[in-house]
Amino acid sequence: MKKPENLLYGVNEIPPHSVTLLNAAQHVGVIAINLVYPLLIFRLAGVSTDAVIALLALGMAILGLATFLQSAPRGPVGSGYLCPSTFTATYMAPSLLAVKMGGLPLVFGMTMFAGLIESLLARALHRLRAFVPVELSGLVILLIGMTAALVGVRTLLGGSTQAPSGAEWTVAVLTLGVTIFLNIWGRGFARMLCALIGMAVGYIASAGFGLFPPADLDRLAEAPWIALPTLMHVSWSFDASLATAFAVAALAAAMKAVGTLTICQRTNDAAWVRPDSASNSKGVIADGLGSILSGLLGGVGINTGTPSVGLAAATGVASRRVGYAVGAVFLALALTPKVAAVLALMPRPVMGAALVFAACFILINGLQVITSRLLDSRRTLTIGLGLIAGVTVEVIPTIAAGSPAWFKPLIGSSLVFGTLAALALNLLFRIGVRQTVEMSLRADAHDAPKVEEFLRRNGARWGARPDIVNRAVFGAGQLIEAVIEHGHATGDLELQARFDEFDFDLRLSYQGSALEMPERRPSTQEIRDTDAGSMRLAGFLLRRNADRVRVEHQGPRVSIWFHFDH
Repeated sequence: MKKPENLLYGVNEIPPHSVTLLNAAQHVGVIAINLVYPLLIFRLAGVSTDAVIALLALGMAILGLATFLQSAPRGPVGSGYLCPSTFTATYMAPSLLAVKMGGLPLVFGMTMFAGLIESLLARALHRLRAFVPVELSGLVILLIGMTAALVGVRTLLGGSTQAPSGAEWTVAVLTLGVTIFLNIWGRGFARMLCALIGMAVGYIASAGFGLFPPADLDRLAEAPWIALPTLMHVSWSFDASLATAFAVAALAAAMKAVGTLTICQRTNDAAWVRPDSASNSKGVIADGLGSILSGLLGGVGINTGTPSVGLAAATGVASRRVGYAVGAVFLALALTPKVAAVLALMPRPVMGAALVFAACFILINGLQVITSRLLDSRRTLTIGLGLIAGVTVEVIPTIAAGSPAWFKPLIGSSLVFGTLAALALNLLFRIGVRQTVEMSLRADAHDAPKVEEFLRRNGARWGARPDIVNRAVFGAGQLIEAVIEHGHATGDLELQARFDEFDFDLRLSYQGSALEMPERRPSTQEIRDTDAGSMRLAGFLLRRNADRVRVEHQGPRVSIWFHFDH
């Protein structure tokens, strides 16, 4: 990796202890707001305040251990980057279903199942790109944000049982207002920790309006400062009818993890060209194992912390040592029940405001991902109909009442139903998506500008990325020259280009001898003293330009394939 100029400490560097600890404190503050997700699930399960305190303490231990897993630089698990783990809205929709159907034991058991699915998906994500394109990932993020926003509003409004009082409205507006003000006009720590500061203001206002029941304040006073977390409130169950819902959430978590880890790679490497699939795979495995650990210890699903990755880029401190420090701080907080008790007593308007604020960024992030692609009629219908399916479930929640029992978990969640609808439509609309064009060339009259015009014209028509087209143009030109000079090509050469949104393939077919495409550069002496050395050098340089190269023999004709990942 080539270290960018704006990066103070890269992933492999060791910053001073003071820098490590201060940055770890910032990351913990950014991540802490997402503890609202397990808190909401625990509240909806109707468990006692003492149980919520114990489970939140375990939740902080989960974040610490999962961050250590993700920061590991060696072995089959862990990306090795500063990418702390956090609780996520991705698993909120299926977790809400699980709470209604079987309480917290079902949430914990299904979270372990989802983590297993994500870990198994890690090695196959690259092959699934055709079935889960970028714009569909954006739709999933958009649906996650919509779920979080609606849950936040419903939390504030109290559902159908208890309307908010004037004091609660005041606290909610004050919490959200302070958070927004600091996020837009704040500087430094105030802006980075705007949500945490807004929640603190909400706590203070809630105390002023007397929104804390005396019994809860007594529990806070009685909570010890130091104690080991307990598993006495943790048990597990499994329901096969929820398997699809949690599997969809696991797929969404895996896609988000790949995106977050790619940001880490770009932050640490000024010469970054494409995602490191090996690092992404190990990072997704770590993310899945983190969710397995979370379900085992009594938590909800976790995911990579995108805001923390953005914070690392903003501060210029991306050392994995900071990740180790973040994990250590969370483990220390897990030993402090007093902190968990403060979180467990979070007033309803504070929780609702925090969820609405977080949902805004999730929603916009999803829209940005969707619009990052050129949306033709296929993509437009896939995203539009998938979004309509998800919104329909939220607008008409009784739609699942008349459906078969096995179908209710699928149609009972906007995330699950919208994602499944989009996946099915994407498969249907992929019929006929692969496009192929061909042109013939004379070995004794090679016209390089004609080849370039052919590739650029069709690349623009297909919507291929300009950098991929540039590599294809360069590779085709060099390959044709090489086979004429070193492959002794005669007669007609056939150049074929194929594109299917994710792969750009070139095939040059000719009659002559095959070019050798070595993976290692020939020695200087071999290049200087032999004709074979020059030919092997040409093949080596051509191989480096493409993502994959294949040479085939079909009778007297030779076919050389260049593959470019799109």
